[in-house]
Amino acid sequence: MNKSNIEWTEITWNPTTGCTKVSTGCKNCYAERWANMQHKRGINQYRNGFELTLATERLNDPLKWKKPQIVFVNSMSDLFHDKVETEYVKKVFSVMNNTPQHTYQILTKRIERVKELSDNIFWSDNIWLGVSVENNEFVERIEMLKKIPAKIKFISFEPLLGDIKYNDFTDIDWVLIGGESGGKARKFEKEWIISIRNNCKKHNTAFFFKQWGKRIFNPNQKDPTIDKKHPFHAKGGCMVDNEIYREYPNIE
Repeated sequence: MNKSNIEWTEITWNPTTGCTKVSTGCKNCYAERWANMQHKRGINQYRNGFELTLATERLNDPLKWKKPQIVFVNSMSDLFHDKVETEYVKKVFSVMNNTPQHTYQILTKRIERVKELSDNIFWSDNIWLGVSVENNEFVERIEMLKKIPAKIKFISFEPLLGDIKYNDFTDIDWVLIGGESGGKARKFEKEWIISIRNNCKKHNTAFFFKQWGKRIFNPNQKDPTIDKKHPFHAKGGCMVDNEIYREYPNIE
């Protein structure tokens, strides 16, 4: 179990590590940088750097956790990568099915494979499924997500790289937005956030704004959440029109 600095979860669980880039949002992948750092440090789980690797030694970790946790599954990988064998995906789902005290958040860019496997895995109510959408080129992932029988469905617009024209959030329970961070971060504009926020309000979808990513993107240079001492500090700050949006889906 690794406590997470990601604002919308509590801990991370990585039964696989490593990935390959499939779309625009992958360009400056934080997981790739982190995996290569851990590889240089000699950490066994990252013995193959950022190559897709099954971390079988981590598979049963949730069975050992007594306290209920909100768990981001595969923060360092994509469970539905084509190199993760179907039987292993089923094993991961079996662990989640057998630990209903925990809430699992799975995020993928490979929703096509989720669709292929969906009828062969059990979507217990504690499993949330989300898709990453960085610009309009990949909004079809949202339509595919809607067809998956996960109780909670969410979209991560992170890094958000353009104005999203898609506005039908019907059957979407949660939306996350974040700007890209790091030295090579691509631009991020307030209008893109406002458009998505308004669509969330229209569809009664929980809205979570994670970060501006870089301070220069934030139009309010006096945003108090830029300060690392602020309880809601995020990279570049996280206020929009002087408000902090940290909503979660209704799971009742």
